[in-house]
Amino acid sequence: MLFYSYFKTLVGKEVTVELKNDLSIAGKLQSVDQFLNIKLNAIRIVNETRYPHMKSVQNCFIRGSVIRYVHLPPEGVDLDLLHDATRREARGA
Repeated sequence: MLFYSYFKTLVGKEVTVELKNDLSIAGKLQSVDQFLNIKLNAIRIVNETRYPHMKSVQNCFIRGSVIRYVHLPPEGVDLDLLHDATRREARGA
């Protein structure tokens, strides 16, 4: 639940999602669920020349199991919050 709680704080911010098939999609995070499925708005494809069929897509739903990485904006990372949450979760386990 640590990652789910953290991603909920990033709703409305710009993120880049890299998929297991090497497609990278940047967009505004609209929502995330407990399975880490992600919904993005106002998307753009990072390597548009490689995926020209994706030019017309404006928003998308990405299943959590196909995500390799989520690149976060530097200002969106609150290290103190992450450290505290990690400590709390480790104590509770």
